[in-house]
Amino acid sequence: MKAVFFDIDGTLWDNHAVIPQSTKVAIKKLKENGYLSFICSGRTRSFIYEPELLNLGFDGIVAGCGTYIEEHGKEIFYKGLTTKEIEKALGIFRMHHLPVVMEGKHYMYLDEAEFEDKNYTEKMKKQMGESLQPITGNEGKWEISKFTCHIKDGEVEPVIEKLKDEYEIMIHEVPMAEFVPKGYSKASGIKKACELLDIKWEDTYAFGDSVNDLAMLRYVAHGIAMGNGSKAAKEAAEYVTSDIHEDGIYKGLQHYGLI
Repeated sequence: MKAVFFDIDGTLWDNHAVIPQSTKVAIKKLKENGYLSFICSGRTRSFIYEPELLNLGFDGIVAGCGTYIEEHGKEIFYKGLTTKEIEKALGIFRMHHLPVVMEGKHYMYLDEAEFEDKNYTEKMKKQMGESLQPITGNEGKWEISKFTCHIKDGEVEPVIEKLKDEYEIMIHEVPMAEFVPKGYSKASGIKKACELLDIKWEDTYAFGDSVNDLAMLRYVAHGIAMGNGSKAAKEAAEYVTSDIHEDGIYKGLQHYGLI
């Protein structure tokens, strides 16, 4: 059974959360042709909630850079961080004054006072509602699988040095960094999903555009980079399709004869 894994941001939708009509048609045709489709995102499950996205009819979700997997709405795998692990990393982020978002399958946590960019925190509050909780005051209740920190000049290097043995660290072109448990990535998530769902490696395809898609694009049998993707994503891919708003997903699936 062929299975296609899709990144969200810059791939399924643009920076304004607009999904091209051609992408909607492509996912529908993929399903009609009997192939499996999965969201495969760096976002944790709590941050994948938009009905327009979920209503496209995906068979499953690989979230949090491989730390969470679900099939048809049912959780089948999860790798969370322990309270001790969370407290250690949080202490290091705060020691170096890096505003941090703690990301879990049910909630995301941040302390507004840490962020200079109030537009960001207001946007998060509007988007997530009660699913966004403060870090402070929820001690003992945290449930997360990864961190994202906003980078200030000159302060991320010592944090990387202190956490590099425990986390996979991805620095994005926008000033932010992701910290994912060591050994976990979109690639590990796809591998685990294939093991659990009996999907052969040679039947795997993935679409992505950014730095946290590199492992996924390199791992699958057929990695497809979006035309609007980063140079690194394009170099990691087997095939480069057109831009998101130039029917990139539709043309990519067509190129491989999937639709």
